[in-house]
Amino acid sequence: MPKITFMGAGSSVFAKNVLGDSMLTPALEESTIALYDIDAKRLQESHSMLEAINRNNGSKANIETYLGIPSRKEALRGANYVVNAIQVGLYDPCTITDFEVPKKYGLRQTIADTLGIGGIFRALRTIPVMLDFSRDMEEVCPDAWFLNYTNPMCALTGAMLRLTGVKTVGLCHSVQVCASGLLEGLGMPYDEGVQWKIAGINHMAWLLEITRDGQDLYPEIKRRAAARTEKHNDMVRYEIMKRFGYYVTESSEHNAEYMPYFIKGRYPELIERFNIPLDEYPRRCVRQIEQWEERGHELTNNPTLTHTRSHEYASYIMEAMETNRPIKIGGNVLNRGLITNLPSAAVVEVPCLVDKSGIAPTVIGDLPEQLAALNRTNINTQLLTIEAARTLKKDYIYQAAMLDPHTSAELSIDDIVSLCDDLIEAHGDWMPVYR
Repeated sequence: MPKITFMGAGSSVFAKNVLGDSMLTPALEESTIALYDIDAKRLQESHSMLEAINRNNGSKANIETYLGIPSRKEALRGANYVVNAIQVGLYDPCTITDFEVPKKYGLRQTIADTLGIGGIFRALRTIPVMLDFSRDMEEVCPDAWFLNYTNPMCALTGAMLRLTGVKTVGLCHSVQVCASGLLEGLGMPYDEGVQWKIAGINHMAWLLEITRDGQDLYPEIKRRAAARTEKHNDMVRYEIMKRFGYYVTESSEHNAEYMPYFIKGRYPELIERFNIPLDEYPRRCVRQIEQWEERGHELTNNPTLTHTRSHEYASYIMEAMETNRPIKIGGNVLNRGLITNLPSAAVVEVPCLVDKSGIAPTVIGDLPEQLAALNRTNINTQLLTIEAARTLKKDYIYQAAMLDPHTSAELSIDDIVSLCDDLIEAHGDWMPVYR
């Protein structure tokens, strides 16, 4: 049976989903599960919760815990699959820093985990940790698959694929729910007759086709979207679809900060018009912390705890590799001729076939040019962020921020450089020394 190592096991609810799924999968139910984290309390909470699920599933899995960096190599030793869900610097202090320092320059954000100045610095403090993981993996589990769930997806997955020899795929939630969420929001049924095709980059992939029994649904989708007049949470995505022709996979609050059109100090009325929730991610973090304080004891001390298999890709990928029964996923992989009008160094999100031989991505060809153009604006920043992490040169940080669509639309070059310097100082030891 395989060994599954979960990096960042203190992410208890997510660990419950991925590892609970694994324990409910016949091909994985007798796995050795290695839980790794640097927080003793959260590690123990996750262990207690998963042991309860395991007992109620016949105690088939073997669950081990590994605390702190000195034990990391042993947690990884002999692993077949490594699931990554770390958050370097957590909400306090690093997420707070990502939001509060830019505010001093008048730069407002919504999520700040993928692009924008917050996404850049989240990548810069996370890539070094993941490169440490890769060095251990190359020594003690060189054939393992690294299943990355941590954001910023493209920058982190790209760093692993370009700077290490570790087999890596990036996984997200947006692709699975994109088409169904769009149709449900417009009062259109989502059934077995609906077929769709999605490709692009993570959090800015495109619903290229959507049909029901061979009939194109886009004309009716666009008609209903234009007729919707009440305030709702999809307004940015509808506007993008109206102007560029296609629906984007990730939420409005995300995409509001991936482009230069929506969060603008000169046009404050746009925030209300498009229902954009500024500072949304800090609110979610606070809410999640409060909810865990309220519900954590119930989850971690419930001897009758059970689990229902979720839609997270991880267990399905591992099952397909173990059984050779293929599945299709939306995976984040290097663009080796897959989307032909995007850079080859970019990480793209495309349909992939998974079986015992590994992960085989689908060749898409050219995206509609306007969609590729939007993707490139994000890719520019992602590639320069990786270059900054690789070289430890400040100039690449400045250039990544200068090319970021939202940051560059709001700030001057001098202010961008000053903001980056302030963020480097505020992060302190959470980042390596840049020169």
